Amino acid sequence: MKHLTALFAAGALLPAYSFAQDRPNIIYIMTDQQSATAMSCAGNTDVSTPNIDRLASHGVRFENAYCAFPLSGPSRSSMFTGYTPAENGVNKNGIPIPEAIKPQMLGTLMEQAGYTTAYAGKWHVHTNSLPDKHAFGFERLHEHNDYGLAESAVEFLRRKHEQPFFLVASFDNPHNICEYARHQNLPYAEIGEPALEDCPNLPANFHIAPYDADVLSYERSLKYTLYPTRNYTPDDWRRYRNAYFRLIENVDREIGKIVDEIDKQNLWENTVIIFTSDHGDGMGAHQWNQKTVLYEEVANVPFIVCTPGNKHAGKVLPQLVNNGVDLLPSICDWAGIKAPQKCQGVSFRSVAENGNPAQSHQPYVVTETFFVQTGGTQGWIVRTVDYKYVLYNSGKNREMLYDMKNDRGEMCNLAVENKFQEIVKQHRALLREWLKKHDLIQKSKSIRFIPKD
Repeated sequence: MKHLTALFAAGALLPAYSFAQDRPNIIYIMTDQQSATAMSCAGNTDVSTPNIDRLASHGVRFENAYCAFPLSGPSRSSMFTGYTPAENGVNKNGIPIPEAIKPQMLGTLMEQAGYTTAYAGKWHVHTNSLPDKHAFGFERLHEHNDYGLAESAVEFLRRKHEQPFFLVASFDNPHNICEYARHQNLPYAEIGEPALEDCPNLPANFHIAPYDADVLSYERSLKYTLYPTRNYTPDDWRRYRNAYFRLIENVDREIGKIVDEIDKQNLWENTVIIFTSDHGDGMGAHQWNQKTVLYEEVANVPFIVCTPGNKHAGKVLPQLVNNGVDLLPSICDWAGIKAPQKCQGVSFRSVAENGNPAQSHQPYVVTETFFVQTGGTQGWIVRTVDYKYVLYNSGKNREMLYDMKNDRGEMCNLAVENKFQEIVKQHRALLREWLKKHDLIQKSKSIRFIPKD
């Protein structure tokens, strides 16, 4: 009765059948600051991720998944509320979730639906760890610390569960690359410094492209602690890339402890397992470190979904996913919960379960950003099937269009050519549509930054 009362209050009344024990368990594994291509299953030979690869071999990998916002706090706020950061007001780290939204956050919805809910590791919405032993619908298994995190998750999996469970295992690494760039001690990893000849080479898009947005160089110049790499030599960047990939290998080993337990219990048969990251890292592409920027390395994130019974294991899917706003409605979909009415995300359950690359899904996704720690630049991505449109609110070359079939490295800005102006206009219209859909036109006045057709 207590659960039903709470569900009425949250506006998420469940049909009677949804309490059946055949609802799947759900495990959500997350890293911090990992790019979509920073996995060996994505073809990267500079890093070895056998345990993430094991997840990919059991599920489907979405190669066109994007974060809601390339910064930890805003990105995670979107995952656990189903709202864009502009909607929920979390446009920088350290901002708490509005009180009005808290009753309908993902952990609370799942707990009220009869799931046993638990969270291990980094929370960052807005405190680094969950603030109490029980908060936001989750039992806190482990605080923000990669050491011991996997073990706490395994211990939870070994409990006797009378109800389906929802477990989140949220790792900090490869986020320690931030400390590495600042020559600080790494809090959750130990890595060596090999000879330069043993470090990865520079990426093909290492150089800043012609007609790139010039506001980015301005933002990078404002805060040395965020961008200590602006005077890096090519050799320095190779060492940076080596450290980044070694940190990913570190966290992959920790993830392996959880995957081993999934194997031991054969949880593949009745569990949805999702792997992703809150955003990526520049990795030296366009000579960028860290996040916030809208380059592909930063906004495009890993996204692997294993459905019960390992349907379509090993497939790679092209459909567009936003791992922020789309997460809550998708998990609710598997759990038989009605998502809060104002959430505008699109469930990826059907695409993941059908495994059909040609299945129609959503025509575009949007990523937003705000350089609140430096100069206050705003920006948006509109990612469609073939193109990526990028807009910043100021500066020269602030409008960009890239061919995602032939120029994933974003080296040729098509927006400077007349023959692509119709495509540019189409993407401007989609951004206007998105701002209107999320009721952001009056709230942020963002529409004034979109160039007139």
